Amino acid sequence: MNTRDDELDQRTTRLRSDQFDGSGFTPEENPPFEDRLSDDEDEPNRWHGGLDFGLLILRLALGGTIGAHGLQKLFGLFDGPGIGGFADALGEFGYTSQTTLLAWITGIAEVGGGALLILGLFTPLGAAAVLGVTASAVYVKFSGGYFLGQGQGFEYEVMLSAVAFALLFTGSGRVALDKNTPWRRKPLAFGIVALLLAAAAVAVVIVLFR
Repeated sequence: MNTRDDELDQRTTRLRSDQFDGSGFTPEENPPFEDRLSDDEDEPNRWHGGLDFGLLILRLALGGTIGAHGLQKLFGLFDGPGIGGFADALGEFGYTSQTTLLAWITGIAEVGGGALLILGLFTPLGAAAVLGVTASAVYVKFSGGYFLGQGQGFEYEVMLSAVAFALLFTGSGRVALDKNTPWRRKPLAFGIVALLLAAAAVAVVIVLFR
């Protein structure tokens, strides 16, 4: 009798440890190892260093490119137009009010947003700044055709917008100053807020400066 009780206890222990997950349901007799992992345990296995490296490259490329354009506008670096020249260009694109102020705002947004992306600091805010500038450029160039060789073209701005949009929802990756921030670990909610900020900025520019 004692032997049977011991065997029953051993079988019960094995069932509890191997077959029950605490949810009230009995899984398959021999589920795959990965199916036994909880979401928290599986998360590190879905993220790897290649993703961090890829996001770093995207941030450096976008931040460096848009930041250089901002330096062209603000200080005339890299054979840029400077504030006066860019203000005149804005007038040619249909902006009729306070073009000098808008030139400063655009240049600061590009330099500031680019710097934040390069550093991986407040990445949703940096991406929103870039997205606001590039989306505005797409809006004013839209009637000129998509390809650069067929008119004004906005294909370049679309690509920059797409990368900024993606970074809103991927976050900076772990090679960034944002590494231990909530918006790096859970970027979706912060990305939505930043997207709304970018859309609001575009709307304000269109209403006030055109």
